Amino acid sequence: MGKLSRRAFIATGLVAGGGLVVGIAVRPGNQVKDLAAKMGSEGGQLVHSYVRIDTDNTVTAIIPHAEMGQGVQTALGQMLAEELDADWDLLRTEEAPAIGEYATYSAGRRYLFANIDFPNIAIPTVDGAMMKVADSLNLQITGGSMSVRTSGVMAMRIAGAATREMLQRAAAEAWSVPLDEVSTELGHVIHAPSNRREPYASFAAEVAAMKPSQTPRFKDPADYKIVGTHKPRVDIPAKVDGSLKFSLDVRLPDMVYASVVRSPVPGGSLVNLDDSAARAVSGVLDVVVIPPSTVGGMLGDTVSSEAVAVVADSYWSANRAIQELEIQWSEVGQEAVSSEAIYAQFDRDISAATERQTDRVQGEAADAFASAARVIEADYQVPFLAHTCMEPLNATAHVADGKAEIWIGCQNPLGFRRDVATSLGIDPENVTLHNHAMGGGFGRKARPDYALQAAHLARAVGRPVQLIWSREEDVRQDFYRPAVKSRFRAAFDEQNNLLAWENTYTNKNEPIEAPLIPYAIEAQDIGYVSSPVHIPFGAWRSVDHSQHGFFTESFIDEAAVAAGKDSFEFRAELLKDSPRHLAVLQRAAEEADWNRSLPTGRGRGISLQESFGSLVAQVVEVSVVDGGIKVDRVVAVIDPGLAVAPDGIKAQLESGIIYGLTAALHGEITIANGAVAQSNFHDYQAVRMNEAPLIETHVINSGHDIGGAGEPGTPGIAPALANAVYDATGIRIRALPLKNFNFDFQAEEAGNVA
Repeated sequence: MGKLSRRAFIATGLVAGGGLVVGIAVRPGNQVKDLAAKMGSEGGQLVHSYVRIDTDNTVTAIIPHAEMGQGVQTALGQMLAEELDADWDLLRTEEAPAIGEYATYSAGRRYLFANIDFPNIAIPTVDGAMMKVADSLNLQITGGSMSVRTSGVMAMRIAGAATREMLQRAAAEAWSVPLDEVSTELGHVIHAPSNRREPYASFAAEVAAMKPSQTPRFKDPADYKIVGTHKPRVDIPAKVDGSLKFSLDVRLPDMVYASVVRSPVPGGSLVNLDDSAARAVSGVLDVVVIPPSTVGGMLGDTVSSEAVAVVADSYWSANRAIQELEIQWSEVGQEAVSSEAIYAQFDRDISAATERQTDRVQGEAADAFASAARVIEADYQVPFLAHTCMEPLNATAHVADGKAEIWIGCQNPLGFRRDVATSLGIDPENVTLHNHAMGGGFGRKARPDYALQAAHLARAVGRPVQLIWSREEDVRQDFYRPAVKSRFRAAFDEQNNLLAWENTYTNKNEPIEAPLIPYAIEAQDIGYVSSPVHIPFGAWRSVDHSQHGFFTESFIDEAAVAAGKDSFEFRAELLKDSPRHLAVLQRAAEEADWNRSLPTGRGRGISLQESFGSLVAQVVEVSVVDGGIKVDRVVAVIDPGLAVAPDGIKAQLESGIIYGLTAALHGEITIANGAVAQSNFHDYQAVRMNEAPLIETHVINSGHDIGGAGEPGTPGIAPALANAVYDATGIRIRALPLKNFNFDFQAEEAGNVA
């Protein structure tokens, strides 16, 4: 069985609760019997938690992750179909329901036990225990670029291989032939010596009664026919013909509509309400005060503040009436706070550096700075950012007879189900949640505030309610990517070698490795100080990598300039002992023709980022046009270990670049009088088609562990862009967004400014 490491043994005991008997007790066994009743009898035979086989030999992959445009159901379907030897043309996918059996236990296992190689004998115990943990925590998360590298690797691939083995065993028993003579191909079980060939559907009932293996034998990647090839996205046809149902498409008998508003300063409560003008608007049925509630979750406690909603016979009427409300909100003590005050606070706290915590300390940084021939310093900062998904937040709810039904698009259906139950004071088993495809999520739809509001409204009015947030409410009541300030120092010797790297920034968030650098610098001191603010925090695409990617890859560029070296060559020299990183960087430089000269007024910048298990290098070319920056071209190279769905990887890389480019060029949530100043796309802009650059994407399959795709494209675009701007203008961008700068002057007149 292989040697069981001490760490793996301890971890297995901790997860299982200790002891071999307990370990065996928590093993998952065969869940099909219990699940079949919950999944319904329609659509064929459930043969595995994640696999259903219909009488026409259609295979349905049951996916425990939500679709929000990232193509996750296609990629996970490919992983299951590959190991199952299914006929791709007969494969269907559907999202798993919000029930405990489909908690995303594999994400928890990867998070808690990354890099532990459990022996086969321990895996059923570990998986069984993690299933119980994920169920108890109500985790059914889609986010963090985790779906393929967790559920794909540890659930869908296992389900496909285990089901294939059970089909082979069932056929061998039925045909009375040796098991090793039975093979599979394109949804059929085959016995070549007797020329027998039967569809999987013929053995579905027998397989459903078997216990699936948690440690099946996987295919050799060299034999892959589905994974690693382009397969048309399963969600695209319905999007093209309009048949895909989003939660906004829900229509129920006797349904009404609602719009909502909360205190502009977070935490404010209702003091006085005059709703007479709102009630006079045609179609208005009621004005409802929604009480505050607090629920737990993967992202910490979520406080759903007190809100006022207008219920009407149409959303138009509800939203028009909400603007007629006269509301007095309480003061919360933050009414004098501004963005300038927040940045000044950050500066003070970094300068004081009291109770500074460290991420990495290696070498003798203090000695290196003391003896350095030259030291450079720089401060960087980024603003708060909103998510602004194209689909506004919405949920439809019906609450009656102690039960609730919710129609929504969210990133944690099981968690939302629990949160609605907690907020209403009912049992989670009395809540049914129907999850729909989302028009974007980016972390915002992991927060349940809009679901809670819809549930309380439905209970208050006694009929189904569809709550739709206005864009203004969406922008002003977000959980924001935090503003951050980051201070750097770098030390050089007489030969311009980089000796030491020091970095102090404000407020540590996830993932913990985001501020770390891949470069071989002997002395490093990276740490942070706490500097709390009252603006609600939320996970935003690529989370802390989006801020620290800009900081570190911009400052390493400053170091290259200070050393008098080419930006690419400087990085390459520091990566000479990191072949995977170097290969990605070199490929990007080659594809971008890095050494090609550019005319005056144009510039080129480069970046390298490791995030979510993938490596991404980007080269950006820009032009100075009419006092602004035009992004002409982006060359991006990603090494995700293995591109399960290559076209999907490229689409996600392009998507991440556009999302990050929006933030770098335009994105800025400012705070005035304690509240968010922006309200809609006129003052919180997005990159539009006329601004979008040519994007060239390239994939390296290094054979490393599978990495993410949805998040890694975002962190590197801002620094590559800023470095290109410096190359074109001589202006060093140390604060985003670029819209705040005027480039309408000659490059030689530019100073090295922030």
